[in-house]
Amino acid sequence: MQPSRDLSRLIEIMARLRDPNGGCPWDLEQDFRSIRHYTIEEAYEVADAIEREDFADLREELGDLILQPIYHAQMAKEAGHFEIGDVIFAITEKLIRRHPHVFGDVDADSASDAQVKWEAIKAQERAAKAARKGEQTPSLLDDVPEVLPALMRAEKLTKRAAKVGFDWENLEQVRAKISEELDEVAEAEASGNADAIREEIGDLLFAVSNLARKAGVDPEAALRDANAKFTRRFHYVEARCREDGVLPVEAGLERMDGYWNEIRAKDKNRS
Repeated sequence: MQPSRDLSRLIEIMARLRDPNGGCPWDLEQDFRSIRHYTIEEAYEVADAIEREDFADLREELGDLILQPIYHAQMAKEAGHFEIGDVIFAITEKLIRRHPHVFGDVDADSASDAQVKWEAIKAQERAAKAARKGEQTPSLLDDVPEVLPALMRAEKLTKRAAKVGFDWENLEQVRAKISEELDEVAEAEASGNADAIREEIGDLLFAVSNLARKAGVDPEAALRDANAKFTRRFHYVEARCREDGVLPVEAGLERMDGYWNEIRAKDKNRS
């Protein structure tokens, strides 16, 4: 078996790995549930390579990501559900159907116009899917996956609701809601009720995700950037502790806070 630029070779390799007669014992033990977290991890690793603008890594991570649908499709073929050709047909059919302004005779003069048409087609698809299942009129929220990271899902839920006018009018109203939720967190803390504290902090985070959406900011990406900033700055604090010959656990908050303010000031000077 030799490597190839042809996608069919990857399909052949995956089938060979899953072959009960001489395949890989580890691959043969896997099922949809056991590899689903790898699918998610590979998507994040692609995003990480993009964030770092490391295109050598991006090439490799895209390969790892492409393997995932091939893997799932091979298991589905073995179980008699579908095969990779069905997956490719379904996505090509969907892209053609959702872009009548490209592949049909519908006009779209701008990106926003194309988005409006896209959303209208998606609404028709949701209604058709509900009808096939014998369900009532579908909710706008029905196909927002529950397995999404919570912050990302919160943003998508409120974005969907906003499409029918269920939304704050401006940022000031969202900030007022955040202040209200902060007060309710304080009330819950004063009560000592752990369940109430958890609920109110959840409401606060949900309100903050709304603020990000209204400000045109991806809350998941913003928090990821904040995590990266905190990591970089804490690395600086640890390095300064080493320079001063003290362990972080022994340095004390006052000293570490001083180091933290040093790197904050350096960051501000760079900007």
